[in-house]
Amino acid sequence: MKQVATTSSRVGRPGIAWAVPGVLFFTLFAVGPMLLVVYLSFTTWDGLGSFPSVSGTGNWERLWNDPTMRQAVKLSIVLTAASWIIQTPIALLLGVWSAGRQKNRAVLSAIFFLPLLASSVALALLWKSLLDPHFGLIAEIGPWIGLEDGNVLGSGQSAMAAIAFVASWQFIPFHTLLYQGGARQIPKSFYEAASLDGAGTVRQFFTITLPQLRNTVITSSVLMVVGALTFFDTVLILTEGGPGTDTTIVPYLMYETGFQAYDMGYASAIATTLVIVATAISLLMVRISGFTAMRSTREGM
Repeated sequence: MKQVATTSSRVGRPGIAWAVPGVLFFTLFAVGPMLLVVYLSFTTWDGLGSFPSVSGTGNWERLWNDPTMRQAVKLSIVLTAASWIIQTPIALLLGVWSAGRQKNRAVLSAIFFLPLLASSVALALLWKSLLDPHFGLIAEIGPWIGLEDGNVLGSGQSAMAAIAFVASWQFIPFHTLLYQGGARQIPKSFYEAASLDGAGTVRQFFTITLPQLRNTVITSSVLMVVGALTFFDTVLILTEGGPGTDTTIVPYLMYETGFQAYDMGYASAIATTLVIVATAISLLMVRISGFTAMRSTREGM
């Protein structure tokens, strides 16, 4: 009996050889480039013909005392917070709603998820045209929302609001899919029992749906925070970090330093900092939330 149990427990379990392609791919295209960037952060290099020359901790000292970097960090935090505040409740409610089985919901969900099919660059170009103060849609509706000239991208606050809006419009469907999948895993018996006890729709949402989606909320939030911290292409196309440096977030500052100023050493220091901060925040969120326990919300059923 012991022999049979041991043999059956090993059935279907792949050997370590199956992990080799994935490990090699991750090493070559993730770990290797990251280590190279860390090395470049201790060098001076223009990214062109010459070889990097070791400069010690000069880039890191400059990074610590750079007021532009401090402003970029603040703007990245603002954009991250705004993205989470806007996207999470909308995606959560839409995901729960679209988890229904009705045909009209399936059609509307398919239409709503269309932004996921387009690239960020294409969508940014579309919104840049719509927000053009001379020829875009904003020129017509600007006076209705308090912008007489329609120049949304002409001031720092409205430009950051526009970036947060475009990012949310693009990525809310993705997070909605996460919540939709999570909501469809909640047993109907929970709602049937709650209905028998007289609980209405709102109470069922807060006492059943939301607690059951706890792990989904954590997963979505981690992806959202990391995505916002590395947000780049929409900023590049919509504002190019302007007006002035009012929308120069950390990823754009990294691009500007490396590929416009040709200071690859300092850009590498910025990139390394961004990776460390994003990783630390993700691990902190997982640690605080207790997600590391990976306990099922349906445990004991």
